[in-house]
Amino acid sequence: MSGDIERRGLMLVLSSPSGAGKTTLTRGLLDSDSGIVLSVSVTTRPRRPNEVDGRDYFFVRPDAFEDMVQRDALFEHAVVFGHRYGTPRKPVTDALAAGRDVLFDIDWQGTQQLKERAREDLVSVFILPPSHDELERRLRARAQDSDAVVAARMAKAASEISHWPEYDYVVVNSDLAAAQAKVRAILEAERARRTRLIGVGEFVAGLT
Repeated sequence: MSGDIERRGLMLVLSSPSGAGKTTLTRGLLDSDSGIVLSVSVTTRPRRPNEVDGRDYFFVRPDAFEDMVQRDALFEHAVVFGHRYGTPRKPVTDALAAGRDVLFDIDWQGTQQLKERAREDLVSVFILPPSHDELERRLRARAQDSDAVVAARMAKAASEISHWPEYDYVVVNSDLAAAQAKVRAILEAERARRTRLIGVGEFVAGLT
């Protein structure tokens, strides 16, 4: 942490192919760190039985989503498996200005758009599975999707993984606790980056 030095918040992005564990890592980070909040995406896909509107996603009709796009109310948006996803802009900018960090669980398309709009605030981490076989095992273990959907996700994984060089950090999630520790270390280091400490000049002046 930066002690008494005022700083600007950062945008921490976790991306991965479906099944690599980014959602579990996201929840673990939110549970263990009160200084970071989740950016809740808006989506046109149907709500799953265990999901809560406003907590997991904001579920909207396609026309409402398009209206947000036209009003430039989204930081980024993309189509994934036939459904639209996007990041509401205002909650993010308000949090950053208040010195709070914002966590994003988004794909490479959304990350590229965030990079274009807010590169200085962005820290991106790509989560990799330990192997192709383990990725498929995790997808099947969720028991949420049909064989056809699992096959589609596996087919798309190779394309998603190919974008790893576009990220600031890469973490292999072979052990959940170890991967969580690496993500936390990345967050702490980035919080201490000099360029984010907007109050460091005043703080140093007080020391001298």
